[in-house]
Amino acid sequence: MDASSELGEFLKSRRAALRPQDVGIATAPARRRVAGLRREELALLAGVSITHYTRLEQGRAAGVSDSVLEAIARTLRLTEDETAHLKDLARPAAPRRPAAPRAEHASASARRLLAAMTDVPALLLDRRGDVLAWNRLGHALLAAHLPWEGPETAGGRPNLVRMLFLDEEYRARYTDWKEEAHLAVASLRLVAGRHPDDRALAELIGQLSIRSEEFATLWARHPVRTCVSGTKSLRHPAVGTLELGFENLCLPGTAGQRVITYTAEPGSPSDAALRLLAATAVPAAREDLPALEAR
Repeated sequence: MDASSELGEFLKSRRAALRPQDVGIATAPARRRVAGLRREELALLAGVSITHYTRLEQGRAAGVSDSVLEAIARTLRLTEDETAHLKDLARPAAPRRPAAPRAEHASASARRLLAAMTDVPALLLDRRGDVLAWNRLGHALLAAHLPWEGPETAGGRPNLVRMLFLDEEYRARYTDWKEEAHLAVASLRLVAGRHPDDRALAELIGQLSIRSEEFATLWARHPVRTCVSGTKSLRHPAVGTLELGFENLCLPGTAGQRVITYTAEPGSPSDAALRLLAATAVPAAREDLPALEAR
């Protein structure tokens, strides 16, 4: 991905979203030809020259200082995630030839960890959202319609972002699909800003942009947000609606792999539903454990 063009598009999207009245500028609406702030208005408010700011929107960020980026971020009222994304785009890693996509794998210890979590749905994901492994309860909760062996096939692994937009059964799991889709795209934007030379990530984004108008529309809005924990409302065809807390646990020493777990409030209806689902999933997980340990 071209970090310079991404920088310009990001700044333009945030400038367009900020109304003059939001920052105390009195205007005659009929005389304005642009949505949001003009470049010169933003530059003045941020205390930078219009020439300097225009270069940034053109993707020419060489030598830009932290103070300038932070002044622009404050003026645009960027969140902490958006400010980090702005700095990632303004200061990309030294360009290098994109390497051919390399399939990642779940380590033996990560597999054992997932298999041992018999009462907790859990998945191991890479930074793009590819499922590297899941335990039986995680598979039963989110993707029972897919083969258990799916994560073992590097070329055909389930990808949670792709499934969210292209897999009707998976997207039906979410009672608030629009919020989940927005968060998925916003998280992917952060990853793309940090890894502009990730060819597999670029291919995923390109595929989704072509095959899903919903994804393309959200991607064009340039949302940026990370979410390491929170709650999700899921609708399961066998046990009904579940309100579950989730946690993303990053694995040190990997290229962005993380374990995502789902838990229910003890004694709640969701806890009962999860236990009912586990009644059929747990025995299979125990049968798989010896095979996983042998890897």
